[in-house]
Amino acid sequence: MDQSNRYADLNLREEDLMAAGRHVLCAYIMKPKAGYGYLETAAHFAAESSTGTNVEVSTTDDFTRGVDALVYEIDEEKEVMKIAYPTDLFDRNIIDGRAMLASFLTLTIGNNQGMGDVEYAKMHDFWMPPNYLRLYDGPSTDISDMWRVLGRPMVDGGFIVGTIIKPKLGLRPQPFADAAYDFWLGGDFIKNDEPQGNQLFAPLKETITAVADAMRRAQDKTGEPKLFSANITADDYHEMIARGEFILETFAENADHVAFLVDGYVAGPTAITTARRHFPGQYLHYHRAGHGAVTSPQSKRGYTAFVLAKMARLQGASGIHVGTMSYGKMEGEKGDTDMAYMIERDSADGPFYHQEWQGMRPTTPIISGGMNALRLPGFFSNLGHSNLVLTAGGGSYGHVDGPAAGATSLRQAEQCWRQGADPLEFAREHHEFARAFESFPADADSIYPGWRTVLDAAA
Repeated sequence: MDQSNRYADLNLREEDLMAAGRHVLCAYIMKPKAGYGYLETAAHFAAESSTGTNVEVSTTDDFTRGVDALVYEIDEEKEVMKIAYPTDLFDRNIIDGRAMLASFLTLTIGNNQGMGDVEYAKMHDFWMPPNYLRLYDGPSTDISDMWRVLGRPMVDGGFIVGTIIKPKLGLRPQPFADAAYDFWLGGDFIKNDEPQGNQLFAPLKETITAVADAMRRAQDKTGEPKLFSANITADDYHEMIARGEFILETFAENADHVAFLVDGYVAGPTAITTARRHFPGQYLHYHRAGHGAVTSPQSKRGYTAFVLAKMARLQGASGIHVGTMSYGKMEGEKGDTDMAYMIERDSADGPFYHQEWQGMRPTTPIISGGMNALRLPGFFSNLGHSNLVLTAGGGSYGHVDGPAAGATSLRQAEQCWRQGADPLEFAREHHEFARAFESFPADADSIYPGWRTVLDAAA
C-alpha cells in the first residue's frame, strides 16, 4: 500500500521544522529492496514508526493524522531519508512527565527495521528541539567532579590516566586488588571491565572490600587521590541498587572517588536511568560493550556509534566510551572526533544536524581499546585537547617495567603532545616513555620508523 500521500511531505523545510520545535528529526541511510520505490518505502517506514497500519482502519481520525511521522527529505542517490517525528508521539513518565529513551528507540528503530520492503535502514543522526530536549535527565555529574576529587582546576583540569584491570576475567579478589594498587602508584583511574561483577571466583563483596583497601593504601603511599569505576550492571534494578549501596558503604570516606559503570547497550536505558536517578552524586560511566552489533559500519541496520553517544548524553551518562578514532585496536575513524565534540560541547555539528544542548552537562569521552603511550600524541593532535579519561589496559600492564611505569608513560605522552615536542627527542629525557618503545615495538616500528637508532644513541 503506497502511503506517501499521507506520510511524506517533501515541501516541508528543515529550517521551518526546527524553528517550530514540535518535531524530533532523524536522518537515516535507507535502501529499499528491489522492486520497491524509494519514496513509497520511506513513507511506509514513517508510517510503521508512528500511526500507520497496513490496511485502512475505521478508527483513524483527524487527530491521529495530526501526529503522523512525515518523510520531509529524500536523496535516493545518496540513500538519505529524513523523517520528522511529532514530539507528542513519544511516551512520557507518569511520575514526573519526563521523556524516556526507550520510547524514542521504539519508534525510530523499532518494527521498521524488519519490514519486508526495506533492504536496510540505519540512523546516522537526530535532532532534539529545545522543549523536548529539556525533558531528558542529562548528566548529573561530569569530568569536573573527578577533577575536583583529584584536586585539579574545575575548568581544563586535564588528562585522567586510567586503566582496565587485565586480565578482565580470571583474577580472584586479592590479586585483582593488588593489580589495582600497582597501577595507582602511577595512575589516576581504574575501571572494572564490562563482564566483571560477582563471579563465583571473585565475589563482589570480597573484591570491592579489597579494592577499597588498596585505594586507601595507594593514596597513603602517593599522597594523591585515586578513582575507581565499579560495575553495577544487572538485569534487576534492585540488584543494581544493592551493589551500588554496598560499594559506597565500603569505600566510605572515599565514596566520592567512585564512579558506577553500567553496560548501557546490553542492559539498556532502564539500567542507565536507574543509576542516574538513584545515585545522582556518582559519576555514571557508560560502557557500550556489544554496540558493534548495530553500530559497526558493516551493520546496515540500527544506528551508528555517533547516535549511541548522543543518546547516552540525553540519558545522563557522565562519560561514555567512544573508541580510539582509529588510533587503537577498536573499529573507528579519525572523523569520530565529531562524536566527542557532540557529547562534550554545548553546541556541535553532527553528520546531518547541528545540536544546541541548552546548557545540559557534558558527557566525557572515555578512550579505550589498544591504546598505549606511543599512539597518544597523534590521538591528541587529532582531537585537539586532552580533557578526557583514558583507560589503557595493555598500555599499562603491558609496559616492560610494570603498570605504574605504564601509567607514567601515558602521562608523559600527553605532556609530549602538550609541549609540541618531537616524541623521539622527548623520549631521550623521559625514561618511562622511552621504555614504551621497547614495550610495544610493533607500534614503534609503524609510527616512529628508525626509533631504535635514535634511542640507542641516547642510551
